[in-house]
Amino acid sequence: MKTNTKNHHPKLGVVSLGCPKALVDSERIMTHLRAEGYSFSATHEGADAVIVNTCGFLDSAKEESLAAIGDAMKENGKVIVTGCMGAEPEQIEAKYPNVLAITGPHKYEEVISAVHKAVPPMHDPYTDLVPEQGLKLTPRHYAYLKISEGCNNRCSFCIIPALRGDLVSRPINQILYEAEKLAKAGVKELLVISQDTSAYGIDIKYAESKYRDQIWKAKFYDLCEALSQFGIWVRLHYVYPYPHVDQVLPLMNEGKILPYLDIPFQHASPSVLKNMRRPVHQEKTANRIHTWKQACPDLTLRSTFIVGFPGETEEEFQFLLDWLEDVQLDRVGCFKYEPVDGAKANDLGLDEIPDEVKQERWERFMAVQQAISTKKLAAKVGTIQDVIIDAVDEGEDAGGADGRTKADAPEIDGRIYLRNASHVKQGDIVQVKVEDSDEYDLFGVPVE
Repeated sequence: MKTNTKNHHPKLGVVSLGCPKALVDSERIMTHLRAEGYSFSATHEGADAVIVNTCGFLDSAKEESLAAIGDAMKENGKVIVTGCMGAEPEQIEAKYPNVLAITGPHKYEEVISAVHKAVPPMHDPYTDLVPEQGLKLTPRHYAYLKISEGCNNRCSFCIIPALRGDLVSRPINQILYEAEKLAKAGVKELLVISQDTSAYGIDIKYAESKYRDQIWKAKFYDLCEALSQFGIWVRLHYVYPYPHVDQVLPLMNEGKILPYLDIPFQHASPSVLKNMRRPVHQEKTANRIHTWKQACPDLTLRSTFIVGFPGETEEEFQFLLDWLEDVQLDRVGCFKYEPVDGAKANDLGLDEIPDEVKQERWERFMAVQQAISTKKLAAKVGTIQDVIIDAVDEGEDAGGADGRTKADAPEIDGRIYLRNASHVKQGDIVQVKVEDSDEYDLFGVPVE
């Protein structure tokens, strides 16, 4: 294992697990450390120490986090653990008592201090150069923009508030200056993220702050309008359907932000939603969705759902399937309920759903949504779509490329695969004629 000497530039390994919010945490830690002269290794063996940013939301995520810590301990031996699982250090200490430090989520200063103790920095003004936008783990053409930490909701299946605390919104001018730096660096798409994006600013009473020569309020609508001035794609994630969400639809119709909403509905049955302790009355949401589509015909809606929640009856599940058929969402993910230690759902006294029933319901759910997705994508054949290029084929496959339309977020939604695209580059936004489709993806050719 390497040690830090006078002639050795300190090098760190970084493992980032979990959601995009954790990815942003990792980027911030890396940016700070790079500014202090640290560099980063592609392997654990080539690093002086390893930072593992964990996920602790589900038991399966905890197992993945513990496995990642174990790999780093085996291959390197000097490991600093942070992230959501760090809020429950006993589990980590029980299995890996020799880790150097354990910190909770968004404890940047503690992570930096642990790194300094394990691998003291070595300043070099000629090499300690950090791009103005910071270091990113995403491709150059898109970036996640975190607007807040924590959450005020108390959904019974979720322990995020226990791990990350209540809502803490960033001042709007800080967000806008970060967005400006990203746009200047060539970012073409901003993905706005938080635990509850539409609650932005509530905790700071919509505090005003100055960006350039204008005063902006820390409010959901104002943030969307402010971000539209940079002339790049702005995509909204994790939006709860509070009434004020309706206000952003005109911005979408005007092309100021993408006509795209990622809303975690989780279920449709009123009784299941009540047991989930969801913060809004989603049994009335179907009417709002139809109203949104009338107000913004190009609107894309994506969501996630849970099947097999404790006590879910066949009738309640069928209600969800009927609701899906009614609202016709564009992009949907589905998870089989998994109990989480510390979640209030464990104390509701509801019957657990057998695994085989969860699996059967998941398969029925996915079959319904697949048919909806197939029909919706088929309707796009023959249309012209703006597409952002994510990758360009090389070698024997040269001439092909793949990207995303305005209806598709990276990693979670579908793609559009291009032919005769040898002239395009990663990050380009080009017009594409859609020639074909399947259940989840499109196929097309750039318009000359």
